[in-house]
Amino acid sequence: MYKFFLKRAVDFILSLSGIFVLALSMIVIAIAVKLDSPGPVLFRQKRVGIHKTYFNILKFRTMRTDTPHDAPTHLLQGATSYITKVGGFLRKTSLDELPQLFNILAGQMSVVGPRPALWNQYDLIKERDKYGANDIKPGLTGWAQIHGRDELGIDVKAKLDGDYVKMMSFFLDAKCFFCTIGVVAKADGIVEGGTNELKKRVKK
Repeated sequence: MYKFFLKRAVDFILSLSGIFVLALSMIVIAIAVKLDSPGPVLFRQKRVGIHKTYFNILKFRTMRTDTPHDAPTHLLQGATSYITKVGGFLRKTSLDELPQLFNILAGQMSVVGPRPALWNQYDLIKERDKYGANDIKPGLTGWAQIHGRDELGIDVKAKLDGDYVKMMSFFLDAKCFFCTIGVVAKADGIVEGGTNELKKRVKK
């Protein structure tokens, strides 16, 4: 019942409410992005949606316009050198993700679900197939995001996404939502330019 009907209703209400409440903040961010560096305010990128269909995810642009467009950040050499000044703040606070409220409103994403993979992240897509994690809508946040975010390896991330598919419920979504607020506030698990980089740094 929740998965097929109520979840979409919750997504619609939360995304619409979020757009109205955060409208002024998003306008201020848009102006800051435009003044900080040449290029569009929004960044659009082809991502994997439900049943491995494609959609264009929306984000506030955080990198220079000469950044390789379809390169996953964890595989991009010298990723930090491409990030703008405003972009660094937006990525650290996850405010760059706010335009995805419109993706949720349009039904392309959910508030909670596996983070949408790039169309060419074949390793992640393949791993998620093992757990049925490609057969639900991707989310603004998810079970994996509150358990490590960027520091997780592909296999671990896909397994956590699969665990979410099996346990999906209103209460789990609520837990993911509120835990995300704490994770974002502490900037936990954010790594630029390398999956598992936090673990590597700890070992050094």
